[in-house]
Amino acid sequence: MMRKTITTLATLFALSAPACAADDGIAPPTLRASITVTSDVVRVGDLIDNAGSAAQIPVYRSPDLGTTGALPVAQVLSVLRAKQVIGVMTGDLKEVTVTRLARTLANKDLELAVASALERRFGLGDAANITVTFDRGVSDVRLDASNTGALQATATRYDARSGRFDLSFEINNENSLAPAKLRLTGTAIETVEVAVLTRDIDRSEMLKSSDVTLERRPRADVQGEAASRERAVGMQLRHPMRAGSAVRVADIAKPDLVQRDQNVTIIYQVPGLYLTTRGKAVDSGSEGDTVSVLNMQSKRTLQGVVTGRGQVTVQGASQSAPAAPTVEQTSSRREETPAAAALAQSLIQAPVSPTQIAQAQAKSE
Repeated sequence: MMRKTITTLATLFALSAPACAADDGIAPPTLRASITVTSDVVRVGDLIDNAGSAAQIPVYRSPDLGTTGALPVAQVLSVLRAKQVIGVMTGDLKEVTVTRLARTLANKDLELAVASALERRFGLGDAANITVTFDRGVSDVRLDASNTGALQATATRYDARSGRFDLSFEINNENSLAPAKLRLTGTAIETVEVAVLTRDIDRSEMLKSSDVTLERRPRADVQGEAASRERAVGMQLRHPMRAGSAVRVADIAKPDLVQRDQNVTIIYQVPGLYLTTRGKAVDSGSEGDTVSVLNMQSKRTLQGVVTGRGQVTVQGASQSAPAAPTVEQTSSRREETPAAAALAQSLIQAPVSPTQIAQAQAKSE
């Protein structure tokens, strides 16, 4: 041991001699201004260039993972001398900074690892829809830089009723056969994006863009299919709802094109024949809904389908194409023959069969 120390001192002393360095072309040992380390100790070879055989001698404990510390040059030289390392060139350096490299696993990385480990297990869905909340004290995790492997779940425990999880992970180390171990606990619940009302809305109101925002809510709190913001805007609620309520598909409908007690146009349309008259809606309804309407002339109540704003097509009419723009009955009557007027009156007053329609069309011709 003594012989090895004497050899090291002799080597460093020789390297520090300017004359010899100039003659032999060997660079002298020189202190570095800043260094980075990956292990938990700082060695002579980390601190100085051209350390020779003394490079592996440990001299300091490394800073904490991912942090940087500063050492006065005088202190460094004193510690080096205690290790029998002398003759180090310092130039005009006043201090040496030491940074310990680390692998940082951010909180988001840990959340993703937990969600991925629970994905489509224990009744949960996709990882993207699992919201993870760690117990107090769990934050960013720093590991040795040599822990380059992926997080591999080795033990997974989850309580579907409470949402509590307890997961253990291993991370492979490129410099060691022993992987790093990590344990995470907290709660994980499946969530869904859903449209949420920003104010109280009555049934008769149409949802505007400002009435709806998008939030993530626990899936268990949203019974049925959640409505997206795009799907909700422009629709009408089937019942009054309060601000903060999540909107489901079952809660919305197309806006009413016909309002109760509204004056409407009653349409009866078959191939080659298009008749209109005035009426009053007995029910409210959106496009495609069946509503009752009162024929203002005959005072009879008819069943019809809402086919446009303020328009109701009575049952039995052709709905293969959108109805043409309606015409005031008073103006259309001017162009009708007496036979056509009689046909219109008979069709609107009472339900008729296809045979009766054909016979009425023949008479009108």
